Amino acid sequence: MSFSAARVAEHGGEVEDARGMPAEVSWEMLDKSRFFLLGAALFSGVSAALYPAVVLKTHLQVAAPPQAAPSAAAAAILRRDGPRGFYRGFGASLAGTVPARALYMAALEATKSAVGSAALRLGVAEPAASAAASAAGGVSAAVAAQVVWTPVDVVSQRLMVQTAPVAAAHYRGGADAFRKILLADGVRGLYRGFGVSLLTYAPSSAAWWGSYATAQRLLWRAVGPAHHDSRGAAMAVQGASAAAAGSAAALVTMPLDTVKTRLQVMDGGAQAPTLAAAARALVREGGWAACYRGLGPRCASMSLSSATMVTTYEFLKRLSAKEGSL
Repeated sequence: MSFSAARVAEHGGEVEDARGMPAEVSWEMLDKSRFFLLGAALFSGVSAALYPAVVLKTHLQVAAPPQAAPSAAAAAILRRDGPRGFYRGFGASLAGTVPARALYMAALEATKSAVGSAALRLGVAEPAASAAASAAGGVSAAVAAQVVWTPVDVVSQRLMVQTAPVAAAHYRGGADAFRKILLADGVRGLYRGFGVSLLTYAPSSAAWWGSYATAQRLLWRAVGPAHHDSRGAAMAVQGASAAAAGSAAALVTMPLDTVKTRLQVMDGGAQAPTLAAAARALVREGGWAACYRGLGPRCASMSLSSATMVTTYEFLKRLSAKEGSL
């Protein structure tokens, strides 16, 4: 029995009233082929729109002191490289978006369904079961996606921070960067920062999805059941819940993300620093405030990304629902 079906059974069919929010589209209700195909197209577009903020955050995180303001850093990128500077490494990043998102969405939905159903069978109250299922799904999704995202991050971030013209650059594109990193450092070079990525994104994803589920429930109760069929109300609630969850996750995980980024953009070799050494060097360089370099762009990026991704994701699930399942 799916999580949605289990909720119906538990509440005698009154899912919407019992939860105080509209019923979800569960994993079992999705046409998987349509889900992954449409998802690849939708999320590629969203990634393109948000990529400049990621480039700006990365430049701020790896810059030597004194720390420039985000606006000054953005102006410097624009003067040096023009608009193309905000899309350095985008091709490499986009190439990893489709498999990473597919892994993420599959792990998220399958885990939410399995954990939620199991929790209800064990007698856990529905609100707690929903939050626990979302948190577990977040951890599972983050771990699965990082298998693809870490090499993509390493390559794209190396390309982002190059400041020389392409002809004189250390890397001449994503394929060249991938080849040179592999030759210099082996597979380990492509997975530099994998451990800290898991430490950053697994708890962040758990907190994000758990918070998102709770925030949605609270907002839907405030909005009231009269608006459950309103697409505008659904988008507003989902967007506001996601933006709040994104800002909180950005604040909590910023220090680890800064250290991870520094590790991933450094050239390898025998002198490659450990996580602890990179963290100590960062604190020596600029104090604890250095761990929060790029916080503004990251909060803005994650809030906007969260709101955009979630409204797109929920829209995608409804587009991908099997005929007659809603």
